[in-house]
Order: sequence, then structure tokens, then C-alpha cells
Amino acid sequence: MQTTANPVVAPLTGISSMATRQLLTELTDAYAQRCGQTVQIESVGGVDAAKRVLAGEAFDLVILASDAMAKLLAAGHLRADSLVDLVHSGVAVAVRADSPVPDISSEETLCQAVLAAPCLSYSTGPSGVALAKLFERWGIAEQIKDRIVTAPPGVPVGSLVAKGEVALGFQQLSELIHLPGITIVGPLPPAVQITTTFSAAMTAGCARPVEVRALLDFMASSDTAAAKRHQGMEPAARLDPKEFS
Repeated sequence: MQTTANPVVAPLTGISSMATRQLLTELTDAYAQRCGQTVQIESVGGVDAAKRVLAGEAFDLVILASDAMAKLLAAGHLRADSLVDLVHSGVAVAVRADSPVPDISSEETLCQAVLAAPCLSYSTGPSGVALAKLFERWGIAEQIKDRIVTAPPGVPVGSLVAKGEVALGFQQLSELIHLPGITIVGPLPPAVQITTTFSAAMTAGCARPVEVRALLDFMASSDTAAAKRHQGMEPAARLDPKEFS
């Protein structure tokens, strides 16, 4: 008696920024266990990811900061009817594990910590742009500009902190939370907190819309809330739990 092997289902493919890398690994692993559908998401610097999508590189889905997603949508690279917000992600401050911990409990003490740092670093993504504007508003941008170390795209700021290459690092908590060799001082004070919303969508040329829509529904569902918080983010979309098969 002959038996027919189950066909191998090709993985869905996607691209994301580094900030959601660990979360997406956790979510796609859980989805594969539930549904048998594997997902391969490449995580790179957010600017590079957007450029690759704009250049026409083929993916089934994209997960990036909402402002980048809006530009890709306007350029016709994403399907508007599939766009969903996944998480809100805040910025935290880190120092090397063996270093003194500065006071960042208020806007004033945070500013003092920045002025006291011999060198500092922040990401080149949306949160870094917002932080640079904050320094300008404080009137210290010129004073500290020669002390700022720019992390290469895709390189976590926390890794520079862990190596002792910078004294004070600013990056989204999701990128710092599991990194060895650093101490997370805490989030930015509420008055100056920088929150980035990360969204997901199907690409305009996706050949497997049914499968991708099911994946997006899962990623936005309340079933994934615990994983999002575990990775230092807050759920943005709260859909009713669904049965996935």
C-alpha cells in the first residue's frame, strides 16, 4: 500500500527592522506550532528594509515603524486593507553593567545625565530622530554633537554600550531587554518618552494573500499580548482571540 507524503508548504517571507526581531521570532515560532506554516522574516536596519521594499524586492509581508509603512503604502508597495498596528515601543536608557547608574527620573535629570556622559549613542531610526530633536529643544545639541557615536545600521546601540564604546545608550527597550553586559537604567521619563508604533502589512505583489492575512490576524490578536510584553512592548491591536488551524 502506497502512502502519499504531505506536501511541503513553502515559508512565508517578510522583512522587518531590528527593533521587532526577537518578538517576531517568538510570534512566528508560535504560529508555526499552531498552524504548521513556517515564516522567514529578515530583520535589518529599518531604513535599509524600507529601501529594499521600495526597490521591488519580493516579500510576502513587511513589519516596520508606522511612518515608514505609510510611505511604502503611499508608494503602492503595500495593501492598505491588510495594514494593522502590532505594538507600541518606548525608548530606554542603558549603561555598561559595571558602570554607575545615572538618575533619569525626570526631564531635568535626564538632561544632566546626557551632559555628563563622555559619549553617547542612539539609533538611526525614528526614535533616534526624535531624540536628536529633543536635544535641540533642550539647547544642548551643539554641545554634545562631538560625543555622539552613530551605530551602524542593524547594530544594536546596546552592543556598543556593552563593549564600553559608549557610556550612555538610547534605544527601544525591545532591543535592550535581553542584551548581556548592560544595565537598563529605565525608560525615558513620561514627559519626553518617545513611542514608536510598529505595523505590519501584506505587500502589494503578495502571491499568497490568504495565508498572509491569517498570519497578520494572529500577530494582531490578543493571543500574542503576553509575548509582546515579554519583549518590552505594549500591544497596539487588540483583536478577539481566534482559532487558528
